[in-house]
Amino acid sequence: MDQPLLMKNSILLGLLFPVFAAGQDCKLIRETDPYTKQTKISTGFIQLEEASVTIDADSREIDLFFSLDGRDKCFDNNSIAAVFFEGTKVKMSYRNSGTMNCQGFFHFTFKNTAAISSLLQKLSTQKTTHIIFTGNNKTETKVELMPDQQHAFMNLASCLLNEAKTLIK
Repeated sequence: MDQPLLMKNSILLGLLFPVFAAGQDCKLIRETDPYTKQTKISTGFIQLEEASVTIDADSREIDLFFSLDGRDKCFDNNSIAAVFFEGTKVKMSYRNSGTMNCQGFFHFTFKNTAAISSLLQKLSTQKTTHIIFTGNNKTETKVELMPDQQHAFMNLASCLLNEAKTLIK
């Protein structure tokens, strides 16, 4: 009688193992500058529909760097990105913190502190459905995140934020 129960439990445990293993998968890139000895961590580029994003952190800041595909994607410090999350109509808007460019580069930059900003917190706990980037000529570019991209982006953001706290000096 104990044998079938043991077999059922081991099968159930075997089926659940990949779920728990995937939840702990944090593949971040860690580099140390040979001159300053500063450590930097990065998610590496995550490919989205018509864009890619990387999240980098060092002891001072956390930077979300978007590279949008296509031509004439001009952004300056007045350009805005509206971030939309699954299950809510509320959006969060942020200004470009990068330099003026027409290559489709857009940055969100935050101080790396123990108190995590509300956008970073949401990115790591809620799925991002899409982001609308408004350039300096008022043209909008919508970047959709597919369900698998939403999950990967959220998990990598969570991993990076947890690791970024260890870099604070």
